[in-house]
Amino acid sequence: MAIILNIDTALDTASVCLAHDEECVGLLENDNLKDHASWLHVAIEKLVSDSGIQMRDIDAFAVSAGPGSYTGLRVGFSAAKGLCYALNKPLISVGTLEVIAHAAAKTGTDFSFLCPVIDARRMEVFMAIYDQNLEEKQAPTAYILDSNSFMTILGRGKVVFAGNAVNKLRKHIVHPNAIFNNVRATAGDMALISLAKYMTKKFEDLAYTEPYYVKEFFNGKH
Repeated sequence: MAIILNIDTALDTASVCLAHDEECVGLLENDNLKDHASWLHVAIEKLVSDSGIQMRDIDAFAVSAGPGSYTGLRVGFSAAKGLCYALNKPLISVGTLEVIAHAAAKTGTDFSFLCPVIDARRMEVFMAIYDQNLEEKQAPTAYILDSNSFMTILGRGKVVFAGNAVNKLRKHIVHPNAIFNNVRATAGDMALISLAKYMTKKFEDLAYTEPYYVKEFFNGKH
């Protein structure tokens, strides 16, 4: 059995999840983006304490790797790396768009494709595309919205759009195959992904791993 602490500070709501294998046994959230840094370590301490385990019993630390808020991503990576260094544990990174896709898939909506979208300000979003098996079909990228946005993929079947840019997309996409899902992903949705990476030893280099920004700078303010 693997015990993994999952950390997500990529977007407006930060969360931490303690998972035994794929099961989330404890979850804490914070909705104030400006407080992520001061909240995170206190939340981790409380989560671990309430679980009755010791920090040294945690097998790995996983962090939501982006894209997302530049500052938020740095907060999460700094905490995760620090804990890994101090406890000599492996670091796992999980793409933020993949986490959103997993959260949307759990809602049970019928679809051909999942398209998680993160607001990147103005008319731009960060997006990726996954199939019914949650396999990546379009790698994370920055995408500028216009009247023809996503028409090709929408012509191939039902597409579930999820993430904090859903309301932005509603204004530009009118298509019978477009489904807008307001599910909010948390660190709990990282559990299955981080466990799979732990079991296959897909660990990150603590010295060189950086958040995946996609673009040079995105501060999460709108």
